[in-house]
Amino acid sequence: MSRVSVALVDDHPLMIEAVFSLLSRIDSFEVVATGTSAKDVVDIGTLLRPEIMIVDLGLPGDVYAAIASVASNSCGTKLVAFTASTGVDTAIRALDSGASGYVLKGSSPDELLDAIASVRSGETYITRNFATQVISALRDATIRRRAAMAVKLSIREEQIVRLLLKGKTNKEIAHAISISEKTVKHYMTILMQKLQVRNRLEVVIAAQRLDAERQLPRLHS
Repeated sequence: MSRVSVALVDDHPLMIEAVFSLLSRIDSFEVVATGTSAKDVVDIGTLLRPEIMIVDLGLPGDVYAAIASVASNSCGTKLVAFTASTGVDTAIRALDSGASGYVLKGSSPDELLDAIASVRSGETYITRNFATQVISALRDATIRRRAAMAVKLSIREEQIVRLLLKGKTNKEIAHAISISEKTVKHYMTILMQKLQVRNRLEVVIAAQRLDAERQLPRLHS
């Protein structure tokens, strides 16, 4: 039976030594590489294609881009984020980037081994005591994305939103698209209703979020 190839990427030598020691005591694992940077994540994934890569999120370089690069290629490497960060946003970003597991460094050795087994079998693993928070936040994020996609703006409303994002006043918007300032105010009322906000500032904030979720058509010059 072949051994599971594992790579460790962490810029703390003591952490690499501890995890290396843990895995080396188990016959079914073979540590094939170690690294200390986001670049090493990509290089190891590209050259060695280990089955599992355990990655610290505090690495020098863009670790999320590195995770995404390895996760999106065809090598089949499963990535486990191994980090001290208990931030829900950090966990969501790591999972969205392509990590299949998220394990806190305060977890027991058995939990890290459980995470490796889970992601190897195609499952997603999150540290037990942290999973409920992350799942709840992921659900909320999904709802927000669906709500954003459900907002249907007319061409005129999209033009106004685009100009709002450029910081234009109602008067400047009216001039730019050849309508009256009164009509702009009317559209602002409609936008507040559609975006479920209370004032102009909140329209801008909601529009920025909407813009990030689904790029609005750009005005032609």
